[in-house]
Amino acid sequence: MEIEKDGYPNPPKQENVGGCLFTVVLLFVLLSFFPIFNSPSKTEVPYSQFRNQVRDGKVGKVVVGENRVEYFLKKDLESAEKSKSANPDKSYVTVPLPKDQTLPNLLEDNKVEFEVKPNNGNNSIFAVLGWLIPPFLLLLLLAWLANNAQGLGGASNPLNAGRSKARVYLGDSNEVGFTFADVAGIDEAKAELEEVVDFLKNPERYTRLGAKIPKGILLIGAPGTGKTLLAKAVAGEAGVPFISVSGSEFIEMFVGVGAARIRNLFEQAKQLSPCIIFIDELDAFAKSRESSGMFAGGNDEREQTLNQMLTQMDGFEGNTGVIIIGATNRPEVLDKALLRPGRFDRQVVVDRPDKIGRLAILKVHTQDVVLEENIDLSIIAGRTPGFVGADLANLVNEAALLAAREHREAVSMSDFNEALERLIAGLEKKTRILNETERTIVAYHECGHAIVGALVSGPVEKISIIPRGVGALGYTLQLPEEDRFLMLEDEIYARITTLLAGRSAEEVVFGKISTGASDDIQKATDLAERSVTLYGMSQNLGPIAMEKPQSSFLDGSYNSRRPVSSVVAAAIDREVKEIIETAHNQARLILKTNRDLLEEMAQHLLEQEVLEGEELHSYLNRVKAP
Repeated sequence: MEIEKDGYPNPPKQENVGGCLFTVVLLFVLLSFFPIFNSPSKTEVPYSQFRNQVRDGKVGKVVVGENRVEYFLKKDLESAEKSKSANPDKSYVTVPLPKDQTLPNLLEDNKVEFEVKPNNGNNSIFAVLGWLIPPFLLLLLLAWLANNAQGLGGASNPLNAGRSKARVYLGDSNEVGFTFADVAGIDEAKAELEEVVDFLKNPERYTRLGAKIPKGILLIGAPGTGKTLLAKAVAGEAGVPFISVSGSEFIEMFVGVGAARIRNLFEQAKQLSPCIIFIDELDAFAKSRESSGMFAGGNDEREQTLNQMLTQMDGFEGNTGVIIIGATNRPEVLDKALLRPGRFDRQVVVDRPDKIGRLAILKVHTQDVVLEENIDLSIIAGRTPGFVGADLANLVNEAALLAAREHREAVSMSDFNEALERLIAGLEKKTRILNETERTIVAYHECGHAIVGALVSGPVEKISIIPRGVGALGYTLQLPEEDRFLMLEDEIYARITTLLAGRSAEEVVFGKISTGASDDIQKATDLAERSVTLYGMSQNLGPIAMEKPQSSFLDGSYNSRRPVSSVVAAAIDREVKEIIETAHNQARLILKTNRDLLEEMAQHLLEQEVLEGEELHSYLNRVKAP
């Protein structure tokens, strides 16, 4: 476990043991090889040449080995004496004939100094090194690993593999960094957790009546709704240590490491009691064992970690002061044993904020941002339905960056509008130049969206033929006027009609179609199919769900269609096709009725590239129903 604040110091810095050992081993090896490095150069010669040189009186000294003969010439020995060197710089080596008994007599007859030495002198050095160097290298490797592990808080040390990787913050709210004042837009979730804060501050109030605080609290919500921030705020309000870890940090290649880390986490949490353990992305190791497939009941690392988690949550009393807060956006995949009473027995939904919540979040994130006096944050909150806290924080930051880029003294409403368009449609790509034919097609396409959308699905704020994002050659911006939590059948069909209006405009004006409507067609088809298979809006098939949502908090996450008969599948296809064709025909009828207005708007858009505000509304107010 890594302690990051005063009072729970990090492990002290260790000396560079690995570096010292490496230096010692290197010196040892160099000294061992010193005699070799200092030996003269050796030249291989034939044995016959050696004997001839002996007879000619050129050889001064001979060293006879077991399998070879090394000798020095007289001239080299004389040169070494003059230079006062211990050995000549050059010697000669030859391999004698096997069992040559005449060599000693030959050397004596020619008065050559000779000596006999075993030929394993240097081999003895290598034998010693062969025994000593491998253990030293092993010690060097272990010291290097230990030294690096200290530099990383012990995370990489193989001897500390079972230690938790959790980060610990002190209970002081200034060090945790957050309180409930920093959390906005999720008042219901805050109210649920106030009881936890009160228990951590005043445990006697509950224990004297025999009450037990829930051991585990599960925060459920879409990504970016503030689950981690809320958990930190609980610790900051209560003034207790906050232990934070991700669920993926328990899973390793070796079975048993995750379970050991769970045990270590709970042991250190008890030492810091009262405290809060926060496990983010709990589903990383706590998925249902029913979906484990061939590994169900086996020696799987994820299952071992989950089993240890279940055991640890049963192994301490609820009033020990250790509160476990988990967070996930996939509660449907969690193991049922983890959610039973006595473990994670309280679930708190951290939902997307409504307009009032978004306004509160914007006020929190703009506290340190210089705003113009005329900015109305409620307008921005109304234009951002579906945005979570992370999205709104990003929106404020993008607006501030745009204002700074333009060297303005304060952030204006136009900066927020541009930042919102960036988040929705992507960055403007003014360098992408369309030819005249493409600009014309895009202009009529977007005007078709605007005319049909203004009539059937709601107000249009802006039309542009400036390319944005990935593949968007133009866009039509529709912003809702209020939060909507349900969609009526008529509204779904109106949305499909608006999506198909761009393609319909191309057909009405040019009599042929382009590839620009591919994304619109995909979205329209998905929405039509969902209305039939998920929402049960088909008159022929009735209220039967053919799809099952995989997650309530991850957008667009749906399972494949349930197994159905070929007859039902064909009926679904017919229903979807009928919905699409009806919407397509309605869009063409609206555009034919407003053909002159479509022409006028498109020409104006080709000149200005952007239509918005009163200028745009003056056109759309003239749209006539067929």
